[in-house]
Amino acid sequence: MGESIHSKEYREIIQKLKAARLASGLTQTEVALKLKKPQSYVSKIERGERRIDVVELKQLLKVYKKGLTDFF
Repeated sequence: MGESIHSKEYREIIQKLKAARLASGLTQTEVALKLKKPQSYVSKIERGERRIDVVELKQLLKVYKKGLTDFF
């Protein structure tokens, strides 16, 4: 795999999102169902293949019961 196009800070947020999902005891499929998205949506976010915008971040944080301060 080549060098990531994402900044170090963005990669850290992705890692925190995955950790939050795991800490919540949720699978990618369960998160996807809550968001009404396919499982691949969550997978691509966690692998850094799909960038998320602030609205998507807000939705993920709601599912994980986390606040922005947990990530920044």
